[in-house]
Amino acid sequence: MSDAIDLERLAAWCTAALPGFRGPLAATRFAGGQSNPTYRLASPSGDYVLRRKPPGPLLPSAHAVEREFRVMQALQGSAVPVPPIHALCEDESVIGSVFFVMGYVPGRVFMDARLPGVSPPDRAAIFDSMNATIAALHSVNPDTVGLADFGRPGNYMARQISRWTKQYRASETETIPAMNALIDWLSAYPAPEDRVAIVHGDYRMDNLLLHPTQPHAVALLDWELSTLGDPIADFAYHCMAWRIPPTLFRGLAGTNLAEHGIPTEADYLARYCQRTGRDTIPDWTYYIAFGLFRLAAIMQGIAKRAIDGTAASTDAVEMGRKARPLAELGWSIAQRG
Repeated sequence: MSDAIDLERLAAWCTAALPGFRGPLAATRFAGGQSNPTYRLASPSGDYVLRRKPPGPLLPSAHAVEREFRVMQALQGSAVPVPPIHALCEDESVIGSVFFVMGYVPGRVFMDARLPGVSPPDRAAIFDSMNATIAALHSVNPDTVGLADFGRPGNYMARQISRWTKQYRASETETIPAMNALIDWLSAYPAPEDRVAIVHGDYRMDNLLLHPTQPHAVALLDWELSTLGDPIADFAYHCMAWRIPPTLFRGLAGTNLAEHGIPTEADYLARYCQRTGRDTIPDWTYYIAFGLFRLAAIMQGIAKRAIDGTAASTDAVEMGRKARPLAELGWSIAQRG
C-alpha cells in the first residue's frame, strides 16, 4: 500500500491542531530504515516533522507512535533533549494512519560510531554528551512526569529473555549453536534487577541528533521501543558498540580509541555511574551478553523476513547474516564472564 500523504487534508488538520500554522505544505520522507515512516514538512509558518504508522494491517502493539508521542511529550522541559512535541492525530481518515507532529530540529546523524571527519576533541565531547543524555533519561522519575503506567513493573530482565527467545524461535531459519547456548545461559542465571527507569530501548549513536556544528546532542529520536525497565540493560545495549567490530554492526572494537578521542568502555561506564549515583554495576557481563542476544534475535527476525519476502529494508539479507556472528560474540563474552 502506498504511504503517500494527502497534503491538503493534512494541511487542514494542521490548521486546526497547530497554533500559528499556515499552509500550504510540502512533504519529504527521510531516508533510512525507520519502521515508522517519517517526513519533513515545510510550510510558510516553519518546518515540522511528521511520524506515522505504516499504512495497512499491523500487529496490535507494533509501530506504536502513540507511545513515542507520549514519552517525548512527558520529557518536555527535562534534561533529556527531545524535539518540541505538537499534536497527535488518531483519526486515520486524515492520512491513512495514526501520526504525530513535532518540531523540526536541525542536526547531524552519524551511522558510524567512530564519527568520521570529526576531530578527536569533538569526538570526546560528543561521547560525553551521549553519556550525559542516557544518564539524564535514567534519572527521570517516571511518576513525576506522568509515566508511572508506561510499562509493566518487576521481572523486566526475565520477561525480556522470554520475549526475545520466543521471537528468535519464531524466526529461526537455521541452527545457531552459540544462540542456543546463550539462551540456556541467560535463562539459568538469576536475572539481575536494577531500579526501574524510563528506558529508550534502542539507544545508539545513529538515534541521536547532534548539533549542526557543535559537539553535543540536541535531540534523542526513535522512541518506538521505550518503556519502563532496567536502565542497566538499556545502557549495556548501548555499550555493546565497544565489543562489536565496525565491520559487523556499527561498532568500535579494534579502533584506536585514544587516537580517535573516544573513551574506553571502562571510562564511559565509570562516567555513567558517577552521573547516576552508582559505585559500580554488578553483573555487567550478563547485561552485555543479554544485549548481544537481543540484537542477534532482532537480526534473525530480519533474516526470516528477507526469506519470506516481507523485509522493508533492501539490505535485509546482509543484515540477517549478522545473527550468527553476534550470537557467537555474545556467547564468547558469557563464557569469559
